[in-house]
Amino acid sequence: MDWFWGIDFPGPPFELFGPNHLVALGVVVLINVVVCFFWRHPSEAGRRRFCYGLSAILLINESLFHLWAITTGQWSIQVYLPFHLCSILVYVTPIMLITKNYRMYEFCYFLGLGAAMQALLTPDAGAYDFPHIRFLTAIISHASMVTAALYMTVIEGFRPTWKSLRNTIVALNLYMIPVFILNMLIGSNYLFINRKPDTASMIDMLGPWPWYILSLEAVGLAVFLLLYLPFVVKDWQSKPMPASTGEA
Repeated sequence: MDWFWGIDFPGPPFELFGPNHLVALGVVVLINVVVCFFWRHPSEAGRRRFCYGLSAILLINESLFHLWAITTGQWSIQVYLPFHLCSILVYVTPIMLITKNYRMYEFCYFLGLGAAMQALLTPDAGAYDFPHIRFLTAIISHASMVTAALYMTVIEGFRPTWKSLRNTIVALNLYMIPVFILNMLIGSNYLFINRKPDTASMIDMLGPWPWYILSLEAVGLAVFLLLYLPFVVKDWQSKPMPASTGEA
């Protein structure tokens, strides 16, 4: 049972880009390739089953994560409230999938792809490797967010705009204010804006507090622009060419 649920994992600790991590990433890539390139014209019933199924996977997976934290005596309001970006997206993404809400899609596209892909590459699995529930929930949660954003874009035909990018940046910065205050009140560090994470991370290379927050803003903007780049190229390619005057 310790291999799957215990607080003391008997196997080797999680290895970044180790065999289990690479296999998990490979499975995620394979699923998204199938969804985006080999399932291009699903029926209405098929799309509905997919959206409800993926929503159920996200919510059940998150419930198991909290249940594990509770049963192992680790759950606390300083760590497990849903105020990190990906924690919020766990609940926003199912609503987006089921209601096809465009405003939610804007955030799920930029944050779901940007934040969740980064979390897949550097999962917060602690010392827990496959087949532990902590490893599985970390991979499944973030992979589902990526798949949901790609599905809405490729299959449902949604797309972000420059206004979407602006809305996401403004909303994210406004959201940081109450989270910063909450962190001060309860001693938490949601969004990692009150101090650096306790474990090693990319933030360690971005300067001291509070200046690393500005660095994170710059990194986030660069990622958002990169995610929007395919649509810039598509819009440019679809522009009609100026008519030739026929003059020599």
